[in-house]
Amino acid sequence: MRHSAWHDLIKQELPEGYFAKINHFLDDVYGSATIYPPRDKVFNAIQTTDLSDVKVVILGQDPYHGPRQAQGLSFSVPDDIPAPPSLQNILKELASDLGQKDSHDLTPWAKQGVLLLNASLTVPAGQANAHAGLIWEPFTDAIIKVVNQKDSPVVFILWGSYARKKKALISNPKHLIIESAHPSPLSAYRGFFGSKPFSRANEFLVQQGLGPIDWLQ
Repeated sequence: MRHSAWHDLIKQELPEGYFAKINHFLDDVYGSATIYPPRDKVFNAIQTTDLSDVKVVILGQDPYHGPRQAQGLSFSVPDDIPAPPSLQNILKELASDLGQKDSHDLTPWAKQGVLLLNASLTVPAGQANAHAGLIWEPFTDAIIKVVNQKDSPVVFILWGSYARKKKALISNPKHLIIESAHPSPLSAYRGFFGSKPFSRANEFLVQQGLGPIDWLQ
């Protein structure tokens, strides 16, 4: 992880030596198996979105586990890879909420201040959630705590029961929490569709005197 405002504040939230522990874990797993995303993209969420720029957090569980899908940003895949079902449903909800987004690479969101954070930052090929509980949750919880401490208002978008458990880390009354069912085909019809998270986030940001996100970028 490159040195940044993130680095020092995350470090304060973690036990002594935790960054070294993460590096040892990465050396071990990338040296012995096919792991996604590519190692240089593991910290892509905080490398693309500076702490000072964060306006929205969208929390995912772990990276996609198929070839060339994961790019270190929750729910996003490159445009030359078909959109997985959850991402298809996110774009379907966006289309009914605000309009059609022509690209399913979500990097333009990240560059506007949308922190696309997974709770686990790595996954072995073909083994969904296999790195859950091994190393990442203290680190990604620390990121959420750091964002919670921001003076400027932030929208936290929590989709599904796993993400919604992270509400316990969001205590600053300045922030807005938008929560619903997960966009997965298994649950999208139980409250994700019609939840209008994108327009609701923008309404809040504008009310707070902040610029809206161009979700169609």
